[in-house]
Amino acid sequence: MVPFASRGHVIKPLNELTATEIVAAIGERRATCEAVVRVCLDRVDSREHEVHAWAHIDPKTAIAAARALDSSGKRGPLAGVPFGVKDIIDTFDMPTEWGTPIHKGRQPKRDAACVALSRKAGGLLLGKTVTTEFANLHPGPTRNPHDLTRTPAGSSSGSAAAVADFMVPIAIGTQTTGSTIRPASFCGVFGYRPTYGDHRMHGIMEASGSLDTLGILARSIADITLYRDVLLGIPPEPLAKIERPHFALCRSHIWDQIEPITQTLIEDAAFRLARAGARVTELTLPAEFELLNDAHRSISSFEFARTFTWEIENHWNEISETLRGGRLQDGFTGNFARYIEAKQLADECRRRLDALMGGIDVLLTPAAFGEAPVGTPAFAGVPLYQVWTALHVPAVSIPVFRGTAGMPIGAQLIAKRHDDRKLFACAQWAYEKLT
Repeated sequence: MVPFASRGHVIKPLNELTATEIVAAIGERRATCEAVVRVCLDRVDSREHEVHAWAHIDPKTAIAAARALDSSGKRGPLAGVPFGVKDIIDTFDMPTEWGTPIHKGRQPKRDAACVALSRKAGGLLLGKTVTTEFANLHPGPTRNPHDLTRTPAGSSSGSAAAVADFMVPIAIGTQTTGSTIRPASFCGVFGYRPTYGDHRMHGIMEASGSLDTLGILARSIADITLYRDVLLGIPPEPLAKIERPHFALCRSHIWDQIEPITQTLIEDAAFRLARAGARVTELTLPAEFELLNDAHRSISSFEFARTFTWEIENHWNEISETLRGGRLQDGFTGNFARYIEAKQLADECRRRLDALMGGIDVLLTPAAFGEAPVGTPAFAGVPLYQVWTALHVPAVSIPVFRGTAGMPIGAQLIAKRHDDRKLFACAQWAYEKLT
């Protein structure tokens, strides 16, 4: 029998509750930490053989931690909430293997900062979620839970799939290019990439330090709001309200490469938001922003190829051909002068965007080119993400669309740097109007 938590007339299995709902259910004694963890583990047991979201999972440790939390009576902002973390994030009690046989069995001696903060807040680590090789392009075994023949995208593939399939309510990913926003869109969950530099990356595999951030996958904006504060190590603040947000439709220079259905959905969303009472305008990015895709690749490839010098020198044949012929080759052929030019361009565009957005609250733009394609590519479609990632702005993908095959498609909202709370308020407003 699956335990349920009810409030009013709403009754849900415990594994389908959001993180904020779990905290409330445990606080009101409608559920226990152990009951929540056991139901989530039951879901993993019934679905993992098809979805393959987990690189490592430890039921005994999770249940023991839940029992201890129940017995102690201690409560924190994540009390009793099961979570998963991408397998490039260190955990003292589980291996962290970076999606490569080179680091098979690698066992850190301490938690990454984000894991330690999550546990301190009462979160219960269920396991390590599948990542692509070195959080890059070579895919892992994870499948899209909405259609097992399709990709969940990468590199935070396991985190997105585990949340989408009700195995955990929240999970940590990372983003260097589009590794949180794209899987969120394909898997039909909320995905958040914070303002660059806000969260500590200690204990997380570096890919490209100039671009790497944490990412949060969840099933509500309220959960993302809560988890962001936990990972900042600050007292959680409630989700803010906004009365009449100002959205700007931003097609960007790759609009003609987006699938027609996505173009139609985004443009229709702008119309519907205006009809619901928002102020909606358009923003066209200046021509130099078209250079940001190449600049992002120059920065990330140059840094990536140097970050993994030890693996390249000692384990070249264990690196996939996908990686050897892609990001690493770009990094080898890049030069330092071009790398500096790319960083300077990104700096200048960041300054310009602050001025361009003016009184605009958020930009509305695609989160992915379209639906998740059939197959297992970690990256699929045109490079939508480099511009926004290079600009260091916070972004949220909200699951508001379905494509022609019935698969999820997200809308991406972009705010100015350090306007993350305003981004959440606008995302919640838009989600309520579009669903």
